[in-house]
Amino acid sequence: VQLQASGGGLVQAGGSLRLSCAASGRTFNNYAVGWFRQAPGKEREFVALVNWDGTSLYYADSAKGRFTISRDNAKNTVYLQMNSLKPEDTAVYYCTADQNEGSWYYGTMTYWGKGTQVTVSS
Repeated sequence: VQLQASGGGLVQAGGSLRLSCAASGRTFNNYAVGWFRQAPGKEREFVALVNWDGTSLYYADSAKGRFTISRDNAKNTVYLQMNSLKPEDTAVYYCTADQNEGSWYYGTMTYWGKGTQVTVSS
């Protein structure tokens, strides 16, 4: 499956952004889809994941209460709504997919897209 992330940009602290991950190439609704991020000089870290039908959602502690992940299988797209953004949310955000929704926990997600830059100014 090919993944294309978009929606990044520059926003002030407290603002919002919505990232999109458009998928193509295979049956999209067979895959759990998630977001990871990597800040300069830091390890890549998990942000959020939604299972194949949207009934199970997983969030990093840093995302809980501020970020919402959702999917529209008719559009082959997953969204990450990010509210109350903080400077520490600045990172490249990557969209990822795997048939096993638990793969995010084990670091074994199979498919990755190119990232989209999110910059939050203070």
